[in-house]
Amino acid sequence: MSSNIDYTSPSTQFTSDVNDSTLFKKDDRNFINILSVEQLNTLENISLLDIFLSRNKVIEPHYHQNAAELVYCISGAAIISIFNPFTKEIKNYPLEPGQVANVPQGWWHYEIATENDTHLLAIFDAPTPEVILGSDILKFTPSNVMAHTYCLDETQWKKTIAPIVPSTYIGPPKDCNRVKSTLENQKDQKEQKDPHHKHKNKYRPSQFMNPYPSYQNPYMNPYGSYY
Repeated sequence: MSSNIDYTSPSTQFTSDVNDSTLFKKDDRNFINILSVEQLNTLENISLLDIFLSRNKVIEPHYHQNAAELVYCISGAAIISIFNPFTKEIKNYPLEPGQVANVPQGWWHYEIATENDTHLLAIFDAPTPEVILGSDILKFTPSNVMAHTYCLDETQWKKTIAPIVPSTYIGPPKDCNRVKSTLENQKDQKEQKDPHHKHKNKYRPSQFMNPYPSYQNPYMNPYGSYY
């Protein structure tokens, strides 16, 4: 197989430390490191994100326009949610160590950690994993366009998206104080019946089905707030 890389050049790199290349950091327990051709110049059609999450933190809805993604769970546990554009369904795939989920190129998806110290490795078939984030779509699409397209009150739409920070990457924000979701209320009721439930880290897949009516936007996070 031919390659455009000059493997005899003194500048050719064969090793790199992913810990030295942080893409995004929310705090010491929630951050993303990156390895692409920018960090290791001998890479060709491969790159990766090294993802660390605490329980209930979410990699925001997004898609990779240039690559498919293979998500591998190293430790902890997570739910990988994928929107299938052919069936128009959100599918939720629980991962534990050693398990993987495959996200085809361009498919809308998001991840939520269901245990503390969750470590995921996202591998891409491209030298750099390009991304379009849900927060950027919501924040930068003109409000008058959204209001006109979906018959919305533009003022209410602006008020709704005002707290959204572009390039959120890992949510929710630390100062999230909104009203509890249906899912959270159900969880509280269960913990009251079973006082030991709050010490259980793992979720059953059925707990991650959308608690909202079917008419609501399937792209939005069905999990409620986590913080």
